[in-house]
Amino acid sequence: MTTVDVLAIAAHPDDVELICGGTLIRSSMLGRSTGILDLAAGELGTLGTPELRAKEAAKAARVMGVSVRENLGLPDAGIQNTPETRAKVAVVIRRLKPRIVITHSLHGRHPDHPIVAQLVRDACFVANLKKVEPKVAPHRPLKVLHALSFREDNQKPTFVVDISEAFEKKLEAIGCYESQFGEAIQAGEVYPNGEPLYDLLRHHAAHYGTLIRCKYGEPFYTTETMLVDDVASLEVSTF
Repeated sequence: MTTVDVLAIAAHPDDVELICGGTLIRSSMLGRSTGILDLAAGELGTLGTPELRAKEAAKAARVMGVSVRENLGLPDAGIQNTPETRAKVAVVIRRLKPRIVITHSLHGRHPDHPIVAQLVRDACFVANLKKVEPKVAPHRPLKVLHALSFREDNQKPTFVVDISEAFEKKLEAIGCYESQFGEAIQAGEVYPNGEPLYDLLRHHAAHYGTLIRCKYGEPFYTTETMLVDDVASLEVSTF
């Protein structure tokens, strides 16, 4: 049975690539096993078809080196946080047994994104309740990370992951979605400024990178306070 160290759960195919693809690639470089759970097929998207996006998602997964990628088949633009959907997501979490789960920001302009963020938090909690889907052994991840890429209007990141070595591979994974991003100037939560999408992605990643004094970064928020064991080991200069 396949299990993963890091599981990214997002609303639609291509969301993971945009908001935390570099982090998944970097995790794989560090020897961690990774996986993706897309909740909807993107059937209401203006471009492409669900079948084409599924092929593109599989290609992107190979580029990123993830161990498993699944789609839960929930309704696009109609995902709800209900006992039923929490149980469905919890079953996947139990089966894949991730230590870390990454999902959307708790805020977002697409109606599915903030709902999925809370749905995933709730599903991670429910996944350890024995009486919910009792045929599958309980498991609760240690941490839920909310990806803040392109969401600078809400929280300051709790931390930023250095994706400098993974960034070009992230762009390659995003490029697998030719139906969505061929000539695009915006995508998901990425607001347009007239430049090609890939230039925007590079600018954003470089901005987050400057926060930790590296070339490219991806930002994350945690509701819990992070632990520091040795203050003398802290990185990123104040000046």
